[in-house]
Amino acid sequence: MTRNKVEICGVDTSKLPVLTNAQMRELFVQLQNGDYAAREQLVNGNLRLVLSVIQRFNNRGEYVDDLFQVGCIGLMKAIDNFDLSQNVKFSTYAVPMIIGEIRRYLRDNNPIRVSRSLRDIAYKALQVRDALTNKNSREPTIMEISEELNVPKEDVVFALDAIQDPVSLFEPIYQDGGDPIFVMDQIGDERNRDSQWTEEIALREAMQRLTEREKLILSMRFFEGKTQMEVAEEIGISQAQVSRLEKAAISQMYKHVQ
Repeated sequence: MTRNKVEICGVDTSKLPVLTNAQMRELFVQLQNGDYAAREQLVNGNLRLVLSVIQRFNNRGEYVDDLFQVGCIGLMKAIDNFDLSQNVKFSTYAVPMIIGEIRRYLRDNNPIRVSRSLRDIAYKALQVRDALTNKNSREPTIMEISEELNVPKEDVVFALDAIQDPVSLFEPIYQDGGDPIFVMDQIGDERNRDSQWTEEIALREAMQRLTEREKLILSMRFFEGKTQMEVAEEIGISQAQVSRLEKAAISQMYKHVQ
């Protein structure tokens, strides 16, 4: 995706209008009274919302123009279905719909092929989920979706898992002005470690040169298989601090193991 691009699909994004909450409400009232010129104003006044959403997908290798157009479809669906009586901010309602539209587009263009039957169940499940969310103002459970579709819940779970986008282990999920935290940092190791006892002995010897906090973090991460979030919660510091201490400790150990 091209970053810092001013013009997308012929739209100068640096000059997009911003609507106040009062203006938004007034336009929605006009739209619901049949004034479709108000719909166009609502679309133009919320294009910045689409721009902010598509930034989440800037590592997918997709053309920004394509994602912007798909996001606009989600925006228009949100405008057409928004209910003022629910007393919910429009952005709160619209963002999930824009994200959903983009994810559907990415799934349809995914090189990993999923069987037609699974895709059908998955798409029906997504439609039912959106309908139940709008009806009950909350996310439905898998069981509720299963009952609505009259499909076993195991099939619903399997179908939804099958259409999920693959994620790189090295995709950054958080950055606090320093070292990024990657997906792989959130994965615990639950494998049997008996076959790795020789490596553990070498690591434990190198760990003797670390501080008590560094020892604790590495022990919890690599010997107990805990995620950085679990470590952070247990010792009372932020996940970003855990990440920095972990990397510094590993670097220090590496010098002594060589």
